[in-house]
Amino acid sequence: MFPGLSRWFEAKPFQQQIVVLALVLDPIGFLGGYLLGPSFGVDPLIGGVYGLVAASLPMSLFVMRSAQ
Repeated sequence: MFPGLSRWFEAKPFQQQIVVLALVLDPIGFLGGYLLGPSFGVDPLIGGVYGLVAASLPMSLFVMRSAQ
């Protein structure tokens, strides 16, 4: 989808890839959970925490794929 961005990301060492993923996915997860939390009947802050947990799933999958 973004060949230049994909090459840039894959050229980075593994440690930097983890940091980049955390800097991108964590704010998105928190913001999404914060905004969607009330629609699921939870406090927005708790929704943000749930969003952080959900955002950690792609990073965990990335680490598992890299460990193979």
